[in-house]
Amino acid sequence: GDLDKVVNLLLCLSGRLARVETALGSLGPHTPAEDKVALREKQRLLAAQLEDAKELREHVGRREEAVGAMVARYLPAEHLQDYQHFVKMKSALIAEQRELEEKIKLGQEQLRCLRESL
Repeated sequence: GDLDKVVNLLLCLSGRLARVETALGSLGPHTPAEDKVALREKQRLLAAQLEDAKELREHVGRREEAVGAMVARYLPAEHLQDYQHFVKMKSALIAEQRELEEKIKLGQEQLRCLRESL
């Protein structure tokens, strides 16, 4: 459960940070200074939160190793390999699911913009 939450947090924060950085990159020369300062502050806060989330991921990784070592004592080798594969795939699948959700959201936004422009 913690792994799910931390991976989702990392993906969410990195996505938000990427959007802020894209917004910063697309600012024109006539953009009010307050907007630029607000975006830079948001970028700074998101970067700090992302670093905190990475530390949480490391902590969860250490706990995962401890649990894996404990599970290894009780499971036969075949089941242990299944368990290890499950844990690895769970993170990958969470990331893939999040990426697909983002693509769907982007597609819906593009479709909405196209409809509005027509």
